[in-house]
Amino acid sequence: MRILKIVLLIFIANHLMAQNSIKILTEKKGVSIRGLSVPNANVIWASGSKGTIVKSIDGGANFEWTQVKGYENRDFRSIHAWDDKEAIIAAIAAPALVLKTIDGGMNWNVVTEILDSNMFLDAIHFKDADNGWIVGDPIENNIFLLYTKDRGQSWQEVGIDFFKTNVNEGEAFFASSGTNIAHTKDALMMVSGGLSSRLWINGIPTNIPMIQGAKSTGANSIAIAPDENKMIIVGGDFTKDTLRKNNFLCLIKKVNKNNQTEWQLANKYQNPNGYRSCVEFIDNNLVITCGTSGVDISKNGGQNWNLISNQSFHVVQHQPNKKAVFLAGVGGRIGYLSLD
Repeated sequence: MRILKIVLLIFIANHLMAQNSIKILTEKKGVSIRGLSVPNANVIWASGSKGTIVKSIDGGANFEWTQVKGYENRDFRSIHAWDDKEAIIAAIAAPALVLKTIDGGMNWNVVTEILDSNMFLDAIHFKDADNGWIVGDPIENNIFLLYTKDRGQSWQEVGIDFFKTNVNEGEAFFASSGTNIAHTKDALMMVSGGLSSRLWINGIPTNIPMIQGAKSTGANSIAIAPDENKMIIVGGDFTKDTLRKNNFLCLIKKVNKNNQTEWQLANKYQNPNGYRSCVEFIDNNLVITCGTSGVDISKNGGQNWNLISNQSFHVVQHQPNKKAVFLAGVGGRIGYLSLD
């Protein structure tokens, strides 16, 4: 009977992987992609090491590979695109650089440059067409956060008074997928990792039961459900990427008797199958998460996870108006997964 159960489980696992097969659309040896933006069903932008920019305007049927002239040695780990012409990228490490194109990537103009040798930009996030943020690693224990109101043409540093406390020693932000920052209608959310891992809501930190205590541990990515009633955080230890311990959190939105919003930790939710660097809601129930040890899908809002691939991906983004996603990672790999 035990052997029969094992065979049945293997059959179910293989069936799920066959059902959810990731189609590799393009690859380039020696390039790591961590930035991914899909502004509409047809347009895909990706960015990564060696100054690489990848773009498709036909839903992934064809891709154009380029390097940003003069920045061939920079690593652009985060990107935001508005359409096939307009996009913005940020380079990690010093000097901090933010570049923007309005002609489809033919030309890139520097919109911000910061020479501080401690600078390390982690993620770009826009809440609408005009307003966005860039979060970087802390400087002298203060979170570095930039803000724009004009589609990234100009950037200002958010004052340190926005944050009610400094980061802890060894606490920072991961530039693993450009998705450690998100928003609801009334709140800016960020997740930190390292020796300390916390959830920051409008500048106020909350301790979270995510694995922490080493430079490689902690939260990597945060996603908000379309109805804004659920929040999922993923991470883990990227040096032990098959470890499932404390690599996932789900928080449920509650309104208390004073009509104030509270986020309560959901109990008895299953963890994904290892370290995960990115998580994305497709709808309020369908969620996908990826990392260097594989890709998981949940069909019930994160309560249970099914491993659908052992392939390594850093980042995943929903294809608008479709039940599908694009994924990107090592080896310049960009994949497509239909969830219909």
